[in-house]
Amino acid sequence: MDATAGDVTILLREWGAGSRDALDRLVPIVYDELRCLARARLRNEQARPLKTTELVHEAWLRLADLRSARFHDRAHFLAMAARMMRRLLVEHARARHALKRGGGAIAVTLDDVLAEEPIMDDAEAERIAALDAALVRLEEVDPRQARILEQRYFGGLSLEETAEAVGVSLATVKRELRFGRAWLATALGAEDVG
Repeated sequence: MDATAGDVTILLREWGAGSRDALDRLVPIVYDELRCLARARLRNEQARPLKTTELVHEAWLRLADLRSARFHDRAHFLAMAARMMRRLLVEHARARHALKRGGGAIAVTLDDVLAEEPIMDDAEAERIAALDAALVRLEEVDPRQARILEQRYFGGLSLEETAEAVGVSLATVKRELRFGRAWLATALGAEDVG
């Protein structure tokens, strides 16, 4: 379905007002965009914590539960979707970290292990958790930089989409990314954050 950003905004507002029909028409329009966001985010993960479809469906279910949420426009919706995907990835990283420590142990057969692809390795879980913790600290210092980094790292938005979602100019996004990456590199003790 080919729809403009204005069509999406109208449907989001109708959905926010309680229209089930608007939600039914919105799903096929934004589904591909959500898959692109998820695919872009997961492309950077060495061990994929979730498959693209799983991440999209989990994010969509959580967004759909935000009955009181009022999405201003397509960019605001995509920004919230990116934030939801971040939360999901962090939850999976924390769950993985807890399992590593023995929490939630269950009996697993060798056939079960061989049939499954690894969800996330320990290093990846720790990297996602460390990045999230650093972004939380950055949010206390500079909320806009944290939102911009979140849209780029967890949302996979382009520079232009990030500018639209955050409501700033493209030049501001580029500048804030430079400073934000440097801040993250220092916070994470890494030379290159991306």
